[in-house]
Amino acid sequence: MSFQFLMQNLVNALQWGSFYALIALGYSMVYSILMLFNFAHGDIFMVGAYIGFGVATALAALAAMSALALPNWLILVLTILFSMFLTSFVGMIVERVGYRPLRDAPRASAAITGLMIGIILETGNLILLGAQRVSFPSLINTVTYDMGGVFVTNKKIMIVVVSLLLATALHQFIRHTRYGMAMRAMAFDYVVVPLMGVPLNKIAAMTFALGSALAAAAGILFGVAYPVLDPYMGILIGWKAFVAAILGGRGSIIGATLAGFLLGFIEIFVAMIFPSTLRDLIAYSIVLLILVFRPHGFFGEAYSARLRL
Repeated sequence: MSFQFLMQNLVNALQWGSFYALIALGYSMVYSILMLFNFAHGDIFMVGAYIGFGVATALAALAAMSALALPNWLILVLTILFSMFLTSFVGMIVERVGYRPLRDAPRASAAITGLMIGIILETGNLILLGAQRVSFPSLINTVTYDMGGVFVTNKKIMIVVVSLLLATALHQFIRHTRYGMAMRAMAFDYVVVPLMGVPLNKIAAMTFALGSALAAAAGILFGVAYPVLDPYMGILIGWKAFVAAILGGRGSIIGATLAGFLLGFIEIFVAMIFPSTLRDLIAYSIVLLILVFRPHGFFGEAYSARLRL
C-alpha cells in the first residue's frame, strides 16, 4: 500500500466528510436547541439538491439565451445562495407544521413525525417530477491536479473549502450574534430561557432555517460531485450524518463538523482494507464502540447525554 494510495483515499474521505459535516450541523442544532430528532433532515438535503437543480437550470438557460451573461462559476455561486435561501423556508414550514404542535408531546411522537415528513417530501417529489433521475447541470469543468502522484480535482477542493467556510460562518454566528447567544442559552436550558423573554418560536424557526440552508448547500455540492439526483438520495446519507451529529456531541458545531469528517475517513479507509460489502458494518461498529466510551460524544457535555422523553 503506497503513500500515494493513502493520500488519494484521504482526499476522497475529505470530500465525503464535507457532505456529512454540513448535514450533521443541521441535526446537531435542532437536537441541541429543541431536543428534537429531525429525521426529515436527510430529505431536506434532497429537496435542497432539487431546488438547486431548478435554479441552476433556469440560470443556465437565461445565460444561454444571452438574456443574462453569467459565467458558470457565478451561476454556481448564485445557485448555492438562492437554494440555501429557498430551502430555509422549507425548513421553517416543516418546523411550523410538523414540530411546533408537538413541542410538548413525547419526543417519540416528534421523531415519528419527522419520519412521516420525510416520506411526504419523497412522495411529493415523485408526484411532481416522476421517478426518473435527473442530471445536475455541469457548471464547472473538471480540472485534475497531479500532486506527486495524488490526483485532486478542482471540484473536490471546492467542496471541502465551501464546507469549511460554511461551518466556520455558522460557528461565528452562534458565538458572536444576539440570536446565536439565544440559541446557546436555549440549548443550556430549554424550559427556563423562554421565561426570560427569549422568543422560542422565532429561535426554533431560525434553527430549522439555518440547518435546512446548510443541507441545501450540501445537496448542491453533492450534485456537483455526483450529478445524478433521485428522490431517495437523502435517506442513507441523512442517517449517516445523524450518526455524525451524535458522535460530535450535542450543541457542538466543531464536534459535528469534525465527526462528519471522521465518519468519512472511517468509511473510506475501512473500504481500503476490507471488502466493500463490509464497509458499513465495520465502520459503524467502530462508531458504536466510540459511543460506548464517550456516550455524550466528543464535545458534548455530560448532561447532554440525557434525553427528555
